[in-house]
Amino acid sequence: MSRLNRSAPVRIAAIQTVSGPDVGDNLRIAGELIAEAAAAGAKLVALPEYFPLITADETVKVAIREADGRGPIQDFMRETAARHGVWLVGGTIPLVANADAKVRNSTLVFDDRGERVARYDKIHLFGFQKGTERYDEAATIEAGREVVTFEAPCGRTGLSVCYDLRFPELFRAMGPVDLIILPAAFTYTTGHDHWEVLLRARAIENQCYVMAPAQGGRHPSGRVTWGHTLIADPWGEILACRDEGPGVVWADLDPARIAAVRESLPALRHRCLGTANA
Repeated sequence: MSRLNRSAPVRIAAIQTVSGPDVGDNLRIAGELIAEAAAAGAKLVALPEYFPLITADETVKVAIREADGRGPIQDFMRETAARHGVWLVGGTIPLVANADAKVRNSTLVFDDRGERVARYDKIHLFGFQKGTERYDEAATIEAGREVVTFEAPCGRTGLSVCYDLRFPELFRAMGPVDLIILPAAFTYTTGHDHWEVLLRARAIENQCYVMAPAQGGRHPSGRVTWGHTLIADPWGEILACRDEGPGVVWADLDPARIAAVRESLPALRHRCLGTANA
């Protein structure tokens, strides 16, 4: 692991894609965008949810699921992180579940040497129906159970995925963190009204940076995702955002900014409920 000055700003980058049914093409595009982020000086790069595959047939992800620790998608992440010397947060990929017909929707983190340092399995499974638009992740995904944080070059980092955004108790359970990463494939319908306001709320209430790499655009399957990949600071200010289409956004995570916000408005110390003394 690179030795970085934890008091110095660290550049972080979020990648937006419009993934399709061809895993090879999706990995090629992701690789090009990771290289772009690394060239811009990013030390930690995050991919969106479902970056290797989005199809109209939700069972296809079961067919390509990988065993934990091996498989072409994991090899891609491991090798790409090491090649560019970046910490890579691998959006989500389908891993083997206990149920034969399901997957774990898993976020994997590789350090700048290509060694895996964390895994988070999406806890909250999305269900939505409005007119002909319908989603039921529980049909093909097995929910995770564990809250996950890890030590990154930019400080303590919490992992979450998409629908998790609506459950603030998950982020409180992380304890104090410097960065929350939320890979997503938000629908256009829900994203239009809820995406930005919820991400900014999570940043404000946890007084930390939030980075949300997203799927954004019209996919070959016909699905339309909201996009608006963004990075917000501990005051809820949006530092970078991309509306639609593949691309990269980046910003500098500044520990001094976190400290200043928490000192001027010590809300985390003012908590009364859900603490050991409550």
